Amino acid sequence: MAELKRAGFLPALIITSPDKPKGRGLKIAPPPVKLWALANKIDFIQPENFNLQFTTYNLQLGIVASYGKILPAKILASFPKGVLNVHPSLLPKYRGASPIQTQILNNEKKVGVTIMLMDEKMDHGPILASRELEASSLNNQIPNNKELSKKLATEGGKLLAETLPKWLADEIKPIPQDDNQATFCPKITKKDGLIDLNDNPFQNFLKIQAFVGWPGAYFFTERNGKKIRAIIKIAQFENGELKIKSVRPEGKKEISYSQFISK
Repeated sequence: MAELKRAGFLPALIITSPDKPKGRGLKIAPPPVKLWALANKIDFIQPENFNLQFTTYNLQLGIVASYGKILPAKILASFPKGVLNVHPSLLPKYRGASPIQTQILNNEKKVGVTIMLMDEKMDHGPILASRELEASSLNNQIPNNKELSKKLATEGGKLLAETLPKWLADEIKPIPQDDNQATFCPKITKKDGLIDLNDNPFQNFLKIQAFVGWPGAYFFTERNGKKIRAIIKIAQFENGELKIKSVRPEGKKEISYSQFISK
């Protein structure tokens, strides 16, 4: 959104998810997009479903980014210039619910963003533009989920800002995706974060980086006859070894790994 604003594009209406419980206290909190809409004095709605009417806004073009829901055909058809999607992968690879995590898990060296014209199928529509990026960060480390998400969101916003005027001027011909090259990324579940510290250390490191935030990579251990879960907060991969720096035991504050194993 910030990149679009810098380019002079502000939406007439923002559609975002409803407020939800968040954090350990499960307090009701607004999504970040709602806060951005309030700060920029833009109308917004937070529908539970898509029984919506947009006629009062006279909307011509829709843009979707990280919304997490498939839009029904009647919504797509209500925009004369279509609905564009900013997708954090080089389509047709990594369609689905977890493209960023899956690219990290696969140790992709080349990542990227795609602007596509949405149809009724998930991440299936024709491509308007794409941009390839190096996955590694400045220190040549494998990025974690939050780092790569931020990087791709920034580049996706820039690419969208470049693409919009060309699309509105009918200067872009959509290119159909090659379905034979498509790969699908399933939805991440909490159990995906479970790791065995005896498994391949590099694969474990990739899981730790992929699942930063949620669900978090975690392992179980026993203390005084009780099974406890520890979420790995910071780790590094050096000289073929996984080095855990800090963990958060379930229900407690983050501590160094050396403190945790000495207890």
